[in-house]
Amino acid sequence: MALEGHSQYSIDADWNSLYIDGEWRDAAGGETVVVEDPSTREPVTEVPRGTEADVDAAYEAAQSAQSEWASTPPAAREELIHGLQQAIAEHESEILELYTTEAGAIHGVSETGLELTQDQVAEAATLPRRTKGEHAASNIHNKEHVVEREPQGVVTVISPWNFPFNLSARAVVPAVAAGNTVVLKPASDTPVVGGLLFARLFEEAGFPGGVLNVVTGPGSEIGDRVASHPASDVVSFTGSTEVGRHVAKLAGENLAVPAMELGGNNAHIVTDDADLGAAVDAGVFGSFVHQGQVCISINRHIVHEDVYDEYVAQLTERAANLPAGSAHGQVAVGPIINEAQRDQMLEFVERTVEAGATLETGGGIVDVDGVDDSLVVEPTVLSGVTNQMAAACNEHFGPIAPVIPVSDVDEAVAVANDTEYGLSGSVHAGDVGAGRRIAQRMDTGMVHVNDQPVNDEAHVPFSGTNASGVGGYNTTDFLDEVTEKKWISLQHEPREFPF
Repeated sequence: MALEGHSQYSIDADWNSLYIDGEWRDAAGGETVVVEDPSTREPVTEVPRGTEADVDAAYEAAQSAQSEWASTPPAAREELIHGLQQAIAEHESEILELYTTEAGAIHGVSETGLELTQDQVAEAATLPRRTKGEHAASNIHNKEHVVEREPQGVVTVISPWNFPFNLSARAVVPAVAAGNTVVLKPASDTPVVGGLLFARLFEEAGFPGGVLNVVTGPGSEIGDRVASHPASDVVSFTGSTEVGRHVAKLAGENLAVPAMELGGNNAHIVTDDADLGAAVDAGVFGSFVHQGQVCISINRHIVHEDVYDEYVAQLTERAANLPAGSAHGQVAVGPIINEAQRDQMLEFVERTVEAGATLETGGGIVDVDGVDDSLVVEPTVLSGVTNQMAAACNEHFGPIAPVIPVSDVDEAVAVANDTEYGLSGSVHAGDVGAGRRIAQRMDTGMVHVNDQPVNDEAHVPFSGTNASGVGGYNTTDFLDEVTEKKWISLQHEPREFPF
């Protein structure tokens, strides 16, 4: 599969084949999609423009392979997943370069994505032996109950572009570990690191054909067929709430289980007795890591009025001094994934200033040498913001820090909860106990005290409330999504019936 002189994991390798039933094949229509590096705005590779016929072929392969894969002994599935771990480790440097080139992730962020992936794979390797049933006594004489846990069948994974490697892994690998087969549709901006890369890794690890099938192509052309395919038993989607509602509706028409991790509008609460320096440190990282393109990043800074001015001053100074530019350079803030995302977040900033907020720093585009129409947005701080302004009430998904003043803890909690979302959040208060009491009042799936919201570990639950999704990931939560229970009762002696 590699072009002459290049590793098969290099961005310069040939990525122009779909992976279906253990084989690399051309898209049925013979067309391709160009993939760009968001740092340089230059084409770096081409991937297949999959068609609905390709989607159907992928599901047919997954269905055909599922029964035999489900009967594979747990130890054998575990061994293959360990082989996947080894393959990832052996190609670490190439994967990091793919991550930076395709997703625009600076080096530290791509490293984090790789580490999170290995964490997800390591956790999934424990699942084949942990997929256990239950036993219960019966109220009926000489009867017992056995509850078996079985794989759902075929799992659809629609993964996002912001952390494509680990967010594909957290669904694909546990699903496979539990005995399901998978059809993976990666995001159009990151079809290699979020999809075709997994196919090569699975192939190297020795997984049987049909266990993982990868179809690339624009979501506008094949997304509905993937989400609504009648062969799909579970649909795992990570992305915006707007698109997630559509995907869940399509999945629901087939009574497929929806596992949806959707948008967030995460609050960073800072009280008047917080350690201000620590709160600012956390605020800088939580707002600007990966250019704010993280579903669990800080969307709103909610700060007590007594420390508000100092917090804004420190946050502004830090933001103004963050190096921004190409993800291939030594920067803290790299490019936005595409033009549409960039333009939308800049519009949010403009509308917020028009509504009365103050632009403390940023709000523009960073010029990058040799790049026309750079995608790098300046780290931006807005003060005097209210919850109704565009940069606060919308998930801006950019390097933007709106700071909202509040008079007390009750108002801070009310402002934090005044959103349809409920994914993550953070609190800096006088001590851990006070922070925990505030955290318990926040209507969100995850809260981090004396920290910032961008946290993810495979052995603890990851889930949101309200419009931030349904279902959960990590630990055994996603195992519950991709398996189902079967009740078998055993009557050991003849039973007497009333007629």
